[in-house]
Order: sequence, then C-alpha cells, then structure tokens
Amino acid sequence: MAGSDGGDGVAADRLRVMVVDDHPMWRDGVARDLEEEGFEVVATADGVGSAGRRAGAVTPDVVLMDMQLPDGSGAEATAAVLEASPASRVLVLSASDERDDVLQAVKAGASGYLVKSSSRSELVAAVRATADGQAVFTPGLAGLILGEYRRMSAEPDPDRTRPSLTDRETEVLRYVAKGLSAKQIATRLSLSHRTVENHVQATLRKLQLGNRVELTRYAIEHGLDG
Repeated sequence: MAGSDGGDGVAADRLRVMVVDDHPMWRDGVARDLEEEGFEVVATADGVGSAGRRAGAVTPDVVLMDMQLPDGSGAEATAAVLEASPASRVLVLSASDERDDVLQAVKAGASGYLVKSSSRSELVAAVRATADGQAVFTPGLAGLILGEYRRMSAEPDPDRTRPSLTDRETEVLRYVAKGLSAKQIATRLSLSHRTVENHVQATLRKLQLGNRVELTRYAIEHGLDG
C-alpha cells in the first residue's frame, strides 16, 4: 500500500482499531500503516476465538477482518466480535471477492468489505468512513449487495409488519439508504450529529436491526431508497 489520505471523516487520533488476520507479516504491516496514519491499533488477533476475546476486552471502534482464519471464517469472527463488543464496526479486508464471502460477511454484521489489493489511501479512507457509520465496499461489491437485497425484497415476508416510524426517522432513514453518513445527514437536515445518531439508533431499535447495512436493506425493501 502506498500514499496517504487526510479524509473528511472522524479524526484518526480518535479511532481505535483492531486488526484480525492470521498472516503475521500482513497483520503487522497493516497495523503499522494505520499507526503511521494516526490511528490507535489497540489489538491484533489471528483467529475467531482470539478476535472475540480481544474485542470484548478493548472495545475497538473499527475491526479490520480477514475472511480466511485458521479456526473458522471471517463471518464467524465478525459475529463473535459484535457479540463481545456491539458498538464496534467491522470492515472486512480480504483477498477474496467471492459473492458468498461478501454476503456471509454482511449477514454476520460487517459494515463493509474491502479487497486487499486496495491502496493504503483507500484503506485509511474506508476505516474512517466505517467509523463514521457508512457502508464501505470495494467498487463492484456494493452493487452485488444491493442486488441481493433487491432480490430478497421481491419475496417479502408476509408476516413482517412495519413498525411505526416518526416522519423525522423516516427522513433520516431515506438518507441512510442513499449512503450518506450521519454528519452528511445532519448537514442536509440542519440537525446536530448527535440528533441524527439518536434517530438512527431509535430506528434500529424499533426495527430490531443490528446495524446500518441491515437498515439499508430494510429501506430498499420498503421503497425508501428512491
């Protein structure tokens, strides 16, 4: 990886990152790159078990997750991390761009998916965007995710009822579905960043969803992404 990106997202020195990868040279190299960019690498892990334990101990803001681990998959590790540290966000960083790997990661709760051929500047920007609540995908993979959600929405669950959202929650949800960050939504609606986050969290609770990726899926299923 080469280059650097100042970015417009959350300040790097406020972000605590954990790196999960079973290849020591790659893991240490990514950790070093992030530290050089001002991030605080609070832990590293090499498998599903260690990822869950360490995430629970250090509660990182963002977890960089490989998909191929010696004791399980990156999807399993993602689920373990989010169970141990629900406030963390997982960004997959994998050599694989296979459809099944991407979908499994997202279904497990990953907020985004980046391939390892990405540049250092792309990685730095993706970590900041993930921390800021955005769903970040390598070009081409976002279309795959949206296509899957649209396919699933073609066969809606007849037993699913739509909880009542306030007008403001619905308005915020529309912007989330369009890929805007909380800060961007706050600017559009002339609200504080905290107020937008409160609306997002309230909507997640009402809809019984775990993260913004699932929230985007919900919005697409109900035609709120137009």
